Amino acid sequence: MKVIFAGTPEFAATALAAIHAAGHEVVLVLTQPDRPSGRGMQLHPSAVKQFALDHAIPVAQPVSLRLDGKYPEQAEEAHKLLKATPHDVMVVAAYGLILPESVLSIPPLGCLNIHASLLPRWRGAAPIHRAIEAGDAQTGITIMQMDRGLDTGAMLLMESMPIAADDSTATLHDKLARLGGEMIVDTLQQLLDGSITASPQPDEGVNYAAKISKEEAALDFNLPAQLLAQKIRAFNPFPAASAVLNGVTLKIWRAEVVEKPISAQVGQLILKDQQLIVACGEGALSLLELQKPGGKRLPTAEFLKGFTVGAQDFFA
Repeated sequence: MKVIFAGTPEFAATALAAIHAAGHEVVLVLTQPDRPSGRGMQLHPSAVKQFALDHAIPVAQPVSLRLDGKYPEQAEEAHKLLKATPHDVMVVAAYGLILPESVLSIPPLGCLNIHASLLPRWRGAAPIHRAIEAGDAQTGITIMQMDRGLDTGAMLLMESMPIAADDSTATLHDKLARLGGEMIVDTLQQLLDGSITASPQPDEGVNYAAKISKEEAALDFNLPAQLLAQKIRAFNPFPAASAVLNGVTLKIWRAEVVEKPISAQVGQLILKDQQLIVACGEGALSLLELQKPGGKRLPTAEFLKGFTVGAQDFFA
């Protein structure tokens, strides 16, 4: 099957690699323009572009696909390229650009999206983060036929996966990326066989997974410890949960809920057997891995060797 692939980060590159390995002909890759990163802020290709370059797959990087947007000339060029490239289907995974109806109508077999949620549970940009933050027991992958709505299209294939108690967005992302790669290959095979069926999404149970912002990183210890533990896992690796102690903003990478009752004021620290425990609005958290500005991520025992705290200290 001839495939046009649209995607940008590592999640998408995993799917692209699976499609390529399964023997499908990837005739064109769409990915976002190179972005500056690193200490020198030099331009770097996306993970999808790098895979395409390594495997001699043509790449296009339009800044927009909207003919009525800010960059109509680039969008028009992208439309011409898509129409001039013989293909059967377009596969989309974490592309980051809106596909207007004028693009969705080009592929003969339509556009398929690899979405990291059991639709319609989490529609939108950050389904992995929001599932962990909300304390969901499971998530999964939905392969969806794209339409003009936001993750509203008919479902072709769905598979669930449990969210482990210690899963962060980083670990769950990798698990779901592998599952998404396997499922899109299965979907393409069923398309070839003519054996696939589409089901409309339920009208109930819809939630919007808003894009994660850095402003959400600050922890409010007035909240229950369980909610804060979920937030810490959800925001690992980005933007990393944070809290201010003695005027220093610390990143908190891992924590767990303390089961035993704690007698302390909200935000107060309790030092016990190399543990750093903080009282919350309900329950308490044991902070397991922290990082000070300019420092490394360290287990609590190592962190405390280079950062002095007292039992009467409070997180702001």
